[in-house]
Amino acid sequence: MAEKNVSKVKNVVLVGQGGVGKTMLAEAMLHLTGATTRLGGHAGTKPTLDYDSQESERGFSISTTIAPITWENTRINVLDAPCYPDFVGDAYSAMSAVETALFVVDAASGPGTITTRLWFAAEDLSLCRALFINRLDRPDADYETAMAMLQDRFGSSLGAVTIPMGSGEAFSGIIDVVHQKARKLVDGKPEVTDIPAEFQAEAEAARAALTELVVEADDELMMRYLEGGEITQEELEGLLGKALMERIFVPVFSGSCVREEGVISLLDAVDGWFPTMSDFGRIPLVNGEQLDISPDDERPVAFAFKSLQDPQNGKLTFVKVLAGTVSAGSELINARTRKPERLSHLYRMCGKETADVSTAAAGDIVVVPKLEAMTGDTLSVTGKVEAAAFRFPNSLYRTAIEPDERGTEGKLFAFLEKAADADPTLKVERDEDTGQTIVSAIGEAQVAVLLERLEQRAGVSAHKVALRIPYRETIRRVASAQGRHKKQTGGSGQYGDCWLRIEPNPDAGYEFVDEIVGGHIPRGFIPAIDKGVQETMREGVLAGYPMIDVKVAVYEGSYHPVDSNEMAFKTAARIGFQKAVDQAEPVLLEPMAHLEITVPDSYAGSVMGDVSASRGRVEGMSSGTGVSAGETTIKATIPYAEVTDYATRLRSLSRGTGEYTVELTGYEQVPHDIQARLAAEYAERRAAGER
Repeated sequence: MAEKNVSKVKNVVLVGQGGVGKTMLAEAMLHLTGATTRLGGHAGTKPTLDYDSQESERGFSISTTIAPITWENTRINVLDAPCYPDFVGDAYSAMSAVETALFVVDAASGPGTITTRLWFAAEDLSLCRALFINRLDRPDADYETAMAMLQDRFGSSLGAVTIPMGSGEAFSGIIDVVHQKARKLVDGKPEVTDIPAEFQAEAEAARAALTELVVEADDELMMRYLEGGEITQEELEGLLGKALMERIFVPVFSGSCVREEGVISLLDAVDGWFPTMSDFGRIPLVNGEQLDISPDDERPVAFAFKSLQDPQNGKLTFVKVLAGTVSAGSELINARTRKPERLSHLYRMCGKETADVSTAAAGDIVVVPKLEAMTGDTLSVTGKVEAAAFRFPNSLYRTAIEPDERGTEGKLFAFLEKAADADPTLKVERDEDTGQTIVSAIGEAQVAVLLERLEQRAGVSAHKVALRIPYRETIRRVASAQGRHKKQTGGSGQYGDCWLRIEPNPDAGYEFVDEIVGGHIPRGFIPAIDKGVQETMREGVLAGYPMIDVKVAVYEGSYHPVDSNEMAFKTAARIGFQKAVDQAEPVLLEPMAHLEITVPDSYAGSVMGDVSASRGRVEGMSSGTGVSAGETTIKATIPYAEVTDYATRLRSLSRGTGEYTVELTGYEQVPHDIQARLAAEYAERRAAGER
């Protein structure tokens, strides 16, 4: 294929709860395959993969990195995905580019909430799944309990292909259930022996359970097995890959990444019976058609699944070749933009290190510099091929960003836009109502990293500020008032006089009516009155917020043949409108948010209590079915001012298990105390010469 001595390519993503050793597993793979000389990230050595300074400071991965390794005649592109909640979007994009998701689980704590979320995301993507129970050398490790928790959480399709010999301080290696051998490292070198007598019964039981599980992949062999026949070693090994591909079997591996125990057995399995992209047959496209997978296709197709801004190399795009073979210097058309893009260089990337490659065939992953393509884009010869998009988690944490120094707003917004282009879980917008620059992300830590990179790479320091709520003002009664503006300065003066009637106009917006008869106000001045009213409405009267749903009629007035002009009547209209509003029971309206909140049943009570405490109302509940069994979805309407921090609040209420959607659904009158407070604050700002 793309390189000498490599006959096939397989892609595996490492996912799971943060802090369970995913990166250490990838580092162990690099070391044991000779890609690195030492185990990175252990005993004071620098990690190969978590090279970003912010990753070192925080102690967890914040961006997907690639560890391309060669084992036997297979290149395994290992994608180490961040699974800290705020950066889990990278895990979703990485899963879109692989055939197998390998979930790393702590032997003491078992699967966490992120593991569960990503498990079902992998299921939605039709990925093969495998598990690695890590840290069996820790004092609190408990393999049996961890395995039971996994089977309870993810079903009976889990089958052990390696099991530990002891745990905690007694952990001495693993048993290869398939080959019925004991494996351990002695002075860093693999040693394969017969199974010690004390583990023989456990090993035989595990093999029997594994055989019973995978034999379902072949009807003929299953019937023979059920009738008491034997399954040969060759037949068992042949069943593993088939059962994995048919999703009736999830292999479970055991080991310790720090001690590198169990990793070689995992590598052997990936090489031997984990799937390649071609094993999946065809790739679904947006238009409902499917794409054939073949490296010999003369019309190559590539899929961009991740972008990043590298300090040294600029924008780098992670690309998986879906069909054909791409070459350095080739040109493909982006299906989204319909514009050609030149693949000037192809890199094989390991951590931050890059190496040029000339070609990449179907199934392989490379990195391409300086592409305009965004995450999720498809590149092809015709530009008419578009791979089906994958769904990212909702970016519901919203905050406003302001620069520390005036004059840097342009650089700030440009950097944020580039960051959003590279990361689909980041969104940047300018709120015209409030004048704020709003960033939407998955969580607070994601924004904190963004601000640090802003300062490091763009030289702009900025900070978060609270979101301004887009309140509105309106009236509840009909009222009339005169607006009269008279100014005499010795020369030509100003004179405008109009009577205005205002009334509520529910859900109908602003309406202006000319009821002048008899020429008391010349027709040419009527638009100025309308303009004066609209300007006042934009500025607000009660608390400085725009007014909505008001009908205004001008029905009487007078003018001076010399001193009247448009400016005078505009000023008169402002005076009259403000006086009328004071008599029309002005009220403040707040935007309302409709939320659909999904949490495990055990947290439903806490969530509903929080809704009530937030001036909200529960409008419905429903229980989940199928994969959503054990979950409750709560529909509620809550003032938007109470849910600007709901992403953080729900994470606390549900211990990271909750999800929600939000939609603004109109306005309702605020309570009197809030209106009084906002009106008083507005009056104070006016008195100080502020708005």
